[in-house]
Amino acid sequence: MPCRPLIASLLLVTPLLTAPLVAAADAPNIVPGQWEFTSTTAVAGDLPIPDQTETTQECIAQGDIEDASFSFIEEEEGCELLDHEVTVDGMDYRMVCRAEGGEASIIGRMDFLGERVEGNVDILVDSAAGELKMTTAVEGRRLGDC
Repeated sequence: MPCRPLIASLLLVTPLLTAPLVAAADAPNIVPGQWEFTSTTAVAGDLPIPDQTETTQECIAQGDIEDASFSFIEEEEGCELLDHEVTVDGMDYRMVCRAEGGEASIIGRMDFLGERVEGNVDILVDSAAGELKMTTAVEGRRLGDC
């Protein structure tokens, strides 16, 4: 099925898309330290794909937060960051990914809450096999010092 490679790629990329994207303007309301991020992705559609949960940890230093080039989002091959807006309290972003004749539109929102972050990413996949909607809920929490 031509849709499967795009879906598989998005399930691997989604955790990268759901961690905070940081810009240098006003430092985001994120306390430096060791962080744990948990993302749970649910897929709605005709394909029987079970929910995917992934937990990662990362050390975030104050210098990282203030660095204009600091970003958890890595643009994978075939993906393009269309726009993003980062404020002290959160961020909004849009991406598009194209592969194997399919396209995925990605809209994300993350709230920065000091020692916690939370957000959602909605992904709409349009392929020869039809439309498929993926929703990822993200929670992050500071565990302590690095």
